[in-house]
Amino acid sequence: MLISLDERDPRPIYAQLVAQIKEQIATGALLPDAELPSVRELADSLGINLHTVHRAYQKLRDEDVIRLRLGRRARVARPRRKPANREEVEAKLTGRLEELITEATHLGLTSTDFKTLVGQLLNSRKKLTRNEK
Repeated sequence: MLISLDERDPRPIYAQLVAQIKEQIATGALLPDAELPSVRELADSLGINLHTVHRAYQKLRDEDVIRLRLGRRARVARPRRKPANREEVEAKLTGRLEELITEATHLGLTSTDFKTLVGQLLNSRKKLTRNEK
């Protein structure tokens, strides 16, 4: 598992960890049932506080991305059998999408440019586009 932290990223370190682990799962770099490093190992390798890693792992557990069991290493959870319902999708994504749209507006992107960018990113994700059939 390759994690790199960016001091210029405005997100807290635990949020960067969450995002990078999710990214590695989404791209297939981390497969279901794969063992993650222990909290202490990951904290030591990144030179960060172990409570930060623990917080990231708890968030991933709460989102059903990983499984945590006392005395065992964290493991990547199996993917959902059914997609989330509309209410769950809206609850989890709407706020973040609105932030991205606002940021894109401040960067001078038109709605067409933004949609094109999102489309390109979706097409580059084999895992997401494979499920659309």
